[in-house]
Amino acid sequence: MLLHPEVLAILLVNSLFFLFALIAFVLSIRIVLFYNANESTSLQYKLQKEGYLASTIIKFIFILKIPLFLFFVFTLDSLSSLITGAMCAAGVVDATVYGNYLFVLKILNLYLFAFWLMLHYRESKREVPRYTKEKYIFFLLLFILFMIEVAVEFLMFDAIELDKMVDCCGTLYSSASASYISTLFHINTPLLVGLFYANGALLFVFYFLKNRYLFALLSALFFVSALLSLIAFFGTYIYELPTHHCPFCFLQKEYYYIGYLLYALLFTSTFYGVASAFRDEKRGMQYSLLYALIYILIVSAYVLSYYFKTGVWL
Repeated sequence: MLLHPEVLAILLVNSLFFLFALIAFVLSIRIVLFYNANESTSLQYKLQKEGYLASTIIKFIFILKIPLFLFFVFTLDSLSSLITGAMCAAGVVDATVYGNYLFVLKILNLYLFAFWLMLHYRESKREVPRYTKEKYIFFLLLFILFMIEVAVEFLMFDAIELDKMVDCCGTLYSSASASYISTLFHINTPLLVGLFYANGALLFVFYFLKNRYLFALLSALFFVSALLSLIAFFGTYIYELPTHHCPFCFLQKEYYYIGYLLYALLFTSTFYGVASAFRDEKRGMQYSLLYALIYILIVSAYVLSYYFKTGVWL
């Protein structure tokens, strides 16, 4: 599987990322050990230039990680046609013990890279930087997580066996499944949907109350409630099939790739919302609300459209 064209492309890009990230890692260690904002020596001047190079590398990695993540999902979907039993990316993810862990790592690293860039941007606007060392200590942790992600990704693709039978998404995302996700379908669906809308409403409440800490907490919870309600309820209206709960299939062209838009809205809304806890800027909260509102309107439109067409609820 490692020689599959799409997989090979991902591994090659990861190799480039590793080389660039390693340079930024070494520079970050030098800055953490030797940087002192109160000194005006040639070493400090050199460290400032190295910091500029390191931050440029980190921005470069993050900018490419976003389309690469989308390409990773596309690759999983394309591999499903080669693996017995798989019908979409869900079967490929479940084909090895590494799949689910890799997905969590990739999403976590996207958030952490985004938060690092936010911190870097704020620092670059200060006349006197205050958190230079802390910023690069943060990257040292991020580098370790990123290297783990690269290693797990290699292990996952290497472990895929084309002749091994895997479960399809219809089996994985059902109440009869033995997977952890099956517990979701034992939760009262109206309760999940109610919590989702309540969470969205509370975002507006705490925005107007100007409580950015509770707003940030609710933004994180909004991601969870939105994802769970999408799998358990809203996804069935996208598919127009009450038994289909897969969170991957609506990434396909049959559903106009709507999943990419929904997940992008969730990521962006959550990022701005959580980031509001670390910066006292109203604009970030406004962006978070805007993207959350667009997401809510889109998934709600699918439900209402189905009801107006058929006169029944799923």
